[in-house]
Amino acid sequence: MSDELMLKRMPVIFVGHGSPMNAIEDNAFTKTWEALGKRLPRPKAILAVSAHWYTEGTLTSDAENPRTIYDMYGFPRALYELKYPVKGDADLTEAVKVILGDTVSIDNGWGIDHGTWSVLCKMYPEADIPVVQLSVHARAAAQVHYDIGKRLATLRDEGYLILGSGNIVHNLALISWDMPSGFPWAQAFDDYVKSAIVEGRHDDVVHYERAGDSAKKAFYTPDHYFPLLYALGASDAEDQVEVFNDVCLMGSMSMTGYLFTPQE
Repeated sequence: MSDELMLKRMPVIFVGHGSPMNAIEDNAFTKTWEALGKRLPRPKAILAVSAHWYTEGTLTSDAENPRTIYDMYGFPRALYELKYPVKGDADLTEAVKVILGDTVSIDNGWGIDHGTWSVLCKMYPEADIPVVQLSVHARAAAQVHYDIGKRLATLRDEGYLILGSGNIVHNLALISWDMPSGFPWAQAFDDYVKSAIVEGRHDDVVHYERAGDSAKKAFYTPDHYFPLLYALGASDAEDQVEVFNDVCLMGSMSMTGYLFTPQE
């Protein structure tokens, strides 16, 4: 790979990961992830912010061979047999530590969870791009997550891809398994976020409660929403915004994703 390609400012991506079954299925969502992996510039490594590492404080890992975490229950055996044996990346971990200082701690008790590998096994099936996860601080306010993303944005200039993985609407208590679309309130919240992002109104995404009643049902805990704020914070006003997998399903789940790409 040329030095010129490696130094190109990397995009930022937020993926609505949905069911872990996407890792072993072939559907419209996974086809989009596969296409993204083929057309995006190849990163040196990936910093993944997954909804499923929801912790006290902000944590990251310096494990050379992070474990594949099967943090889901009751799924077919084939899902638990899937391996995604990526390496860690000491340089990326060190860069995160330098940027975030004493607000981040090292914790190798976790690994690469399904919020990360269920998407990356489609984007980069060879598992040949190192991955470092960053946790979502469960007690931090929405603004804090956005601000962390802004601080991490410098990684884009060093050849690193920042990936947020969650779901903008994620209310499992209200799931309707056979419903092919979203409840009206779910679609309304997803549309509120989409218009705010496309129009550059980041403050309205951070202050999602401005969406009104739809925000009260979109999620009961913000673990799946906050990864969006890291990606949004790491984007900038000059980025082109691409919306993909723009759909709600099962009543109370949004699969909508966003790609923030530097303009040529």
